[in-house]
Order: sequence, then C-alpha cells, then structure tokens
Amino acid sequence: MMNVLQNIRILYLLLIFNPAIFTYGNDISVDVDSPNHCLAHFHFLEDDFDFCDTCGCGSSGGSMGYGTALNKNFMGLRYIGQAYRSRDGIFNNSPWINENFNTIQAWGNFPVTKRAIVNVIAPYQFHNRVFPDQTEQKISGLGDISMLAFYNLIKATPDSIISIKPEHYLQLGGGLKLPTGKYDKANNTGSVNPSFQLGNGSWDYILAMNYGFSHRNWGISTMFNYTIKTKNPKDYQFGNQFNYGINTFKTYYVSDLAFTPIIGLAGENYAANREFDMKVANTKGSIFLGKLSLETAYQNYSLGLVGMVPIDQNLNNGKVELMHRVSVYLNINL
Repeated sequence: MMNVLQNIRILYLLLIFNPAIFTYGNDISVDVDSPNHCLAHFHFLEDDFDFCDTCGCGSSGGSMGYGTALNKNFMGLRYIGQAYRSRDGIFNNSPWINENFNTIQAWGNFPVTKRAIVNVIAPYQFHNRVFPDQTEQKISGLGDISMLAFYNLIKATPDSIISIKPEHYLQLGGGLKLPTGKYDKANNTGSVNPSFQLGNGSWDYILAMNYGFSHRNWGISTMFNYTIKTKNPKDYQFGNQFNYGINTFKTYYVSDLAFTPIIGLAGENYAANREFDMKVANTKGSIFLGKLSLETAYQNYSLGLVGMVPIDQNLNNGKVELMHRVSVYLNINL
C-alpha cells in the first residue's frame, strides 16, 4: 500500500513539473529536451532506489579522514581512487555499470597556534563510467573544497623521538564544505547512482573529533566526523553522513627512514536523501571497511599508501557495490 501511495505522489509531481511526460506499458518516459525534465531520474517501476553519497562528490574527505593516522601537521597531495559498480536498471539481473571515481587533493593541516590547526582539502575530480553497451561517460573539474578548524584539548608532548610514557591527544573541530564543484542533475538521468558528480551543490557543515595515544613506537588513532548536508539549488539534498575509523600502528626505524605499517577499520552511515523537501524512499546506506596502509618518512617528507576493501555493505539494496578504494599521498611535515 505504501509503495502505491508513493508512486501516486511521484506521478503527481511529474505531471505538475513535467507536462511532456508520456507512458507506455509499465514504464514512464520523459522528454529530456523539455526544460522541466528535472524529475526524470525518479524510478518507481517495481523497486525503490537507494541513493548514497558514498563516492564521486562525497570523496572530498570524510571517510578517508582529514589527516594521516599519525596525526602530524603537514601539507601535500593525495590521490583517492574508488572502484564501484552499479546496476543499469532496477532489477536484480540488470547489467552492471563500472564506475571509477578519481580525486587529486591538495590538502594539509596547518598550525595556527600551539593548540589550533586548520585543515584544508581542495579536490580535483575526474570520474568515468562504462555502460553495458561499452559507451563511456567522463566528467572532470574542481570538486567541493572543505575547511575545518581543530582545537587540541589534549596535546601530545613527547619526551623523546620515541615516547617513553603514554601520550594522548584529543582534537575537536568543525567547518564547512563549500559548493565549489559543479552539480549537474543530467548526470543522474537513468542512473542508480546520483553521486556521479563533481560536487553535491550544497553548503555542508562538518563536525569532527580525533583521538589517539602513543607509547614508545606504537599507537592507536581514531576519527569521527559528521556532515550535515543542506539542499542544493536543484532541490536535492543528500542525507547526513557519519564516518568513523580506528587505526593501530607501529613505527620501525632503519637508519634515517621510518616505516609505519597501519591496520584499521572504518565505517560510513548515510541518512535518507530528500528531493523537493520529501524523503526519497530507501535512501539510507552503510558500509564497513577494512584498511591496510604504510607510511614511510624521511626527514620532513612522508609517503603513504592506503588500501580499503569492504567487509560488509548495504548500498542501494545490492544495486551499488564498492569494489575497493586506494589512496597515495606525499606530504611535507610542518
């Protein structure tokens, strides 16, 4: 009964905002040349869609963290590559679309005072996806810039290069994600993944916390951040997003080089999306990931490699799947 009411509601909206609509059998088609085709990506044949901000425009930070596991002040470049596949249709046997989301970020943690730092991430996105007929779609350009300020409530002050006694740190922060990346609703037409975008088109607010401790040459770091997302000019609003992660690491020294293998877990949870102030059905999502990385340091330079694979995921009722994420960064420690 609820699905029937939902279908009637969406059909009503389509008739109001898009008089160019026509029907054939059980399908609904839209003249995409019409200036009112903005609702063309609604699908309601027999299944509901889950739209999750897991990739594409959501890759400006967040789930990958606003810093390294070693909690250093730095400036540098980071590459993030994400491989997804999504169903080209609403049925369980619909063919798959291969999607690759690539991001190069200029990023850094910059000290302002002894206890305050500012984090800045400026991403450049270049995404592509291959449809079942082997046609390809590509988009590229500036993504959404994020800026956060962190305050060290507890600041680690090691008594030597290798801390003899346990040292703790606790950072609380908040900031903004700016709508500097282009949001093009046409990219979503006929797709189950609305995150194939350079940006989500909205001003978003970020709350974050980092906590960790180290003892001798090993340690644990944790991160939590919550993004409050607002409506963009196209009347679409991605759901709020909660990210969390924990890493454990140990540093080994060989001459002037330091090697730090890191193993961790991370999770992401997404609230329901909204369009025209109405909740889009079944748009919640979650994913739980395993993480393995290695950071190598020489003097003030550090090189990091990160790999993440899903342990458990529920994206779009199985119609969107993360295959893997990889990241490479080169930083100058400040």
